[in-house]
Amino acid sequence: MSWLGTADRTRAGRAPADAPGRTPEPRTGPDDGEPGLLAGIPRQRGGRAAAAGDTATQADTAIQGDTAKPEAAAHSGGAAPGLRWRPWRLLPTPVGTPFTFGYAVLLVATSLFAEYGDPGLVSDLLQGSSTDVAHLARSPLMVLVASALWIAGGMTSAYAFGFLFVLTALERRLGGLRTAAVFFGGHAVATLATELPVAFSVAAGRLPETSLHRLDYGISFGVMTCIGALAGLLPAWLRWPLLAGVGYLAVTDLLAYADPMTDWGHLLSLTLGVAAWPLLRHWRTHRSRPALLLGDPLRPALQGVGPT
Repeated sequence: MSWLGTADRTRAGRAPADAPGRTPEPRTGPDDGEPGLLAGIPRQRGGRAAAAGDTATQADTAIQGDTAKPEAAAHSGGAAPGLRWRPWRLLPTPVGTPFTFGYAVLLVATSLFAEYGDPGLVSDLLQGSSTDVAHLARSPLMVLVASALWIAGGMTSAYAFGFLFVLTALERRLGGLRTAAVFFGGHAVATLATELPVAFSVAAGRLPETSLHRLDYGISFGVMTCIGALAGLLPAWLRWPLLAGVGYLAVTDLLAYADPMTDWGHLLSLTLGVAAWPLLRHWRTHRSRPALLLGDPLRPALQGVGPT
């Protein structure tokens, strides 16, 4: 057969007649429904449609991907879950901050009792809980704990709100036991630091003996210590305004000279919280550090341990 006939048959999608003794070759068309298409040669019949179809599919995929991104961002609130502001975390919860929550419930109960209970019984309980020199000399541990069960001024005082928000924030950063240590440590140290000078002044004759039975109770020393401690765990743009505002109030009350011993105790408590910054930061770093597992390269695994 001539080369012209072979080209015509190829153009029509038919292979040339098989010569005797030769093995039939397979057809080169990719599909029986579209004859005459040769593999490896672009821009044939149907090539533009296929290319257009692939381009449209890619465009649809790109559009869907671009649309999915804003939807995912909207679903996540536009930020990572750990960076979203959750206002309910400002308040204590039984699971997240058990120490602050349980202590707050106890303070609400004692405040309601002080407000609506029998006045004579309330007065006797407050006198018995006072951390004056006479009670500290007889039963120091009992009165140090008992005096922190009452809120001077009731649930509407500034220290009640400070307790609620400050201790919640501190416990979320340090944990319940360490927050309790900061609170009661500041409460005890500031109480002793203000009452011991009274005892020495009475012994020296500079104050009357009635100063030994001064009524002194409340949570203000512990709250001020926690404020000073919390400031050290906050970023600088929150730390210094908080310290400046609370320090200004403490100094103003001291200059008013209405209750100098208590006001000195507030300023001392705030200073104790600030002085504890290195320890608190160490506690926070230790608390946020992941626990090392057995076999971790940072801690040698126990090898060769077992019965011999």
